Amino acid sequence: MITEHTSNDPYCFVEFYEHRDAAAALAAMNGRKILGKEVKVNWATTPSSQKKDTSNHFHVFVGDLSPEITTEDIKSAFAPFGKISDARVVKDMATGKSKGYGFVSFYNKLDAENAIVHMGGQWLGGRQIRTNWATRKPPAPKSTQENNTKQLRFEDVVNQSSPKNCTVYCGGIASGLTDQLMRQTFSPFGQIMEIRVFPEKGYSFVRFSTHESAAHAIVSVNGTTIEGHVVKCYWGKESPDMTKNFQQVSTFYTFLCAFLCLYNKSNGVYL
Repeated sequence: MITEHTSNDPYCFVEFYEHRDAAAALAAMNGRKILGKEVKVNWATTPSSQKKDTSNHFHVFVGDLSPEITTEDIKSAFAPFGKISDARVVKDMATGKSKGYGFVSFYNKLDAENAIVHMGGQWLGGRQIRTNWATRKPPAPKSTQENNTKQLRFEDVVNQSSPKNCTVYCGGIASGLTDQLMRQTFSPFGQIMEIRVFPEKGYSFVRFSTHESAAHAIVSVNGTTIEGHVVKCYWGKESPDMTKNFQQVSTFYTFLCAFLCLYNKSNGVYL
């Protein structure tokens, strides 16, 4: 907000993460009345240049953020590792609340690598955060140990399975695998419908409400370290039993509700 006393009305700048979102906002808000005044919205420029392009910078994914963590919080937490070109906590557009993850961009690749290595598992607010390369900027191969884990792209993963498949396989956790651990790991990516863990075998299945949420989870969690183990994530086979069981539960509850309504009606109680 620019509120210095000048001959002009106060004005402000609003910065979006994506250009298309800014363009949509410009089209929707220009000429609209706010507090009784018609506002003018246009592209912001500086005397020297347009907004800096960060597409070639090195982007770090930060997950498992506490709800109270802000963009300034993650920027301050990652600042010791090098010069940051951009940072943001992703928020739900409908509620304005944090989605539990964010991104930090560095000018230097080594700074981003150090941030990923040293910040993973650190406490920020009330939770231990997860760090990894953001999917929009896959890094070059780093060490021989990590060369076996290929960086995945969302565009590829989302098309690898049927749009009806919402199940993620997560394997390689030889110890410490629990339902709670899987829920904590995957909840930032969308609504979880079902979790099945097999601790003795070191793998689990996580079923999301949407195919896209599952794809984001595969891309972001694959190759990360959980309980000291590098995990592998890919599409699970959504067995007919899972859908059948869900349908059976829904049918049961529908029948139960109908029965209760009839029972209460017969006893003079209205629901």
